[in-house]
Amino acid sequence: MKNKFEASSRLHLALNTTHFEESTEFYEALFNVEPSKIKPGYAKFEVNSPPLNLTLNLAKEVTGNRINHLGVEVKAEGDVNQQNQRLEKLGLETLSENSTVCCYAVQDKVWVKDPDGNAWETFFVFEDSEERDGSGQSTVCCAPTLGSEPSC
Repeated sequence: MKNKFEASSRLHLALNTTHFEESTEFYEALFNVEPSKIKPGYAKFEVNSPPLNLTLNLAKEVTGNRINHLGVEVKAEGDVNQQNQRLEKLGLETLSENSTVCCYAVQDKVWVKDPDGNAWETFFVFEDSEERDGSGQSTVCCAPTLGSEPSC
């Protein structure tokens, strides 16, 4: 039975950014949708899939970011590769991980970072794992540094 709240709700994420124009372009590319509202220092994206109300707010500085990473879980295995190809065609730097163990699951994923350094993953889960990561060493979920190997 579908939860009435779930069916009529979407996630709202408000991000501060010091790179407003670049962030607006990044999120247009990431979610493949133009802003539904754009004002000086403010952009709103209404994303249908996944259901998301995302706003960007210009800030003089952004400090104290406690986010490990952000992500979108897809339900079809090939969607990760399609997202990677689409983002690369748009000129974004991506990092692909195939059949990687991370956060107690075997996953395919592709990573990008927004202009403020927030890591976004698009991922597909194949199966659960008893290990947190492939090395058994990490104490945090995987959040890579683009241009190098993941942190776990």
